[in-house]
Amino acid sequence: MGQSDPGHPLHPVVGKFDRTGTLEAVTVSSGDPDVHASRSAQLFERADLVIPGGVNSPVRAFHSVGGTPRFIKEASGYTLTDVDGNDYVDLICSWGPMILGHAHPAVVEAVQKAAATGLSFGAPTEGEIELAEEIVRRVAPVEKVRLVNSGTEATMSAVRLARGFTGRTKILKFSGCYHGHVDALLADAGSGLATFGLPTSPGVTGAQAEDTIVVPYNDLDAVAQAFAANEGRIACVITEAAAGNMGAVAPQPGFNEGLRTLTRDNGALLIMDEVMTGFRVSSAGWYGLDGVAGDLYTFGKVMSGGLPAAAFGGRADVMAHLAPAGPVYQAGTLSGNPVAVAAGLASLRAADQGVYDALERNSATLRTLLSDALTAESVPHRVQTAGTMLSVFFSEDPVTNYDEAKAAQTWRFPAFFHGLLSRGVYPPPSAFEAWFVSAAMDDKAFSIIADALPHAAKAAAAAVRP
Repeated sequence: MGQSDPGHPLHPVVGKFDRTGTLEAVTVSSGDPDVHASRSAQLFERADLVIPGGVNSPVRAFHSVGGTPRFIKEASGYTLTDVDGNDYVDLICSWGPMILGHAHPAVVEAVQKAAATGLSFGAPTEGEIELAEEIVRRVAPVEKVRLVNSGTEATMSAVRLARGFTGRTKILKFSGCYHGHVDALLADAGSGLATFGLPTSPGVTGAQAEDTIVVPYNDLDAVAQAFAANEGRIACVITEAAAGNMGAVAPQPGFNEGLRTLTRDNGALLIMDEVMTGFRVSSAGWYGLDGVAGDLYTFGKVMSGGLPAAAFGGRADVMAHLAPAGPVYQAGTLSGNPVAVAAGLASLRAADQGVYDALERNSATLRTLLSDALTAESVPHRVQTAGTMLSVFFSEDPVTNYDEAKAAQTWRFPAFFHGLLSRGVYPPPSAFEAWFVSAAMDDKAFSIIADALPHAAKAAAAAVRP
């Protein structure tokens, strides 16, 4: 799902920094310069006193790459500026939402106008209807939409609705696909090809995970075996329409179509998690690329304009089971918040074909620059894409599932990351996350990236397996 700056609970820590109670104890072996006297370091130490780990979402702590996380002061276009005044070309884009770039005038104007009339009403607004209509217009299989506040809330609600609609309890997900921190979805596979999920976080009980079946991504045979072993008991299959939380891993040809067939033949619903891909990889998300219709969809990120908003929707007969029309309960005090709705609607309306053309060009340019720099240093790599999302795997072999992603030389990534960060480029601080471009990127942005990449590639080549 690629949820809200995910600190993926399935991701192994590959280069974490050591701490013994104070920030001064941080040691860095990944190439991060000495920034202990920086304002970011001071804020990180201060944050750690009142916020667990010093961050509000785990990946932000830089545990996977080492070093001191940068605290951001402001952003504009493709540029992030930290509290020490350093500028970075942003290749995270708030983990996906900022397809237009930061502080886009149309979005800022919409937010200011909405905020001036009130921040929250706890009552319906016309803007909610307009945003729902925009989503329905773009994604043909989505007939009705319910607005929520986060991708996690969207997937949690979609799974509950699928269980309520089918009267079944079990759900099937894929190893390495992240759908937010829902208890039942914080599970990974045990031994065997198609096994019941095992909790991957303390606080998630075996009882909460035992109705979750986890199989390898891109493996239709495993899905078929799971249905055969659990005849009449699987309520839904939930999948990232294209995976972005084990790195960018697109569905193999025929995979999503196969899921559509298997779920339909077995009386289960197909939930397409498009929180990450939705309205980013095309105006209609991944559905606009492969045309495979799910029964339910989850959306977030781009449709939020960068504010806390998400949605789930799908077939009208399924959505009719939601309260107050039906018996499946779901509610949210701030759902459809007028300011968040205004940001999302402005972002979608500004995302015309020219924006999507720019995303395609910028993704292709970045992919070429990455591959050329790593090839020049003879670093084994694959720059994989899922639409306009991409990621770097330090592997000579294609990556089609989570086991293959983990088998890559992830120990090269911290040095590569810091080689870029220290020269004004901000990639994701994890080897298991997708990279994002914005339509705001221009020749100057790519010049900065092109200048930084040779240094980063040399650092990756020189990295030593721990």
